[in-house]
Amino acid sequence: MKKLIYNKIIPFKGFVAINLFGLIFVRKEKKAYIENNYYAKSVLLNHELVHTAQYKELLYVFYLPLYILNYVINLFVYKFNFNKAYRNICFEREAFKYEYSDYYLDQRDWFAWLKFVFKS
Repeated sequence: MKKLIYNKIIPFKGFVAINLFGLIFVRKEKKAYIENNYYAKSVLLNHELVHTAQYKELLYVFYLPLYILNYVINLFVYKFNFNKAYRNICFEREAFKYEYSDYYLDQRDWFAWLKFVFKS
């Protein structure tokens, strides 16, 4: 099982976790909830491991620039609704769609996130 890195700095307050280059950082104040709730931990890991697969496909270096570019474009598309812009990043859409599936990564197609680029 993937190791979660608990700390007070990464991610920013308001977020539970972030995947940076395949490392999963979780807010320290969420540790008890995550560690004592199997379902919450499973959903969190499923979501973040989809991002790890996306990182790998993009050779780790292209993921964040594409992620940020998609977010900036979405800011204009969704009239600076920050939450809507974030939720509609193609990488996030794939991760949110399959975060409840324990077997998605076993059957996931390469570059599956591309299916979410132009979907509304």
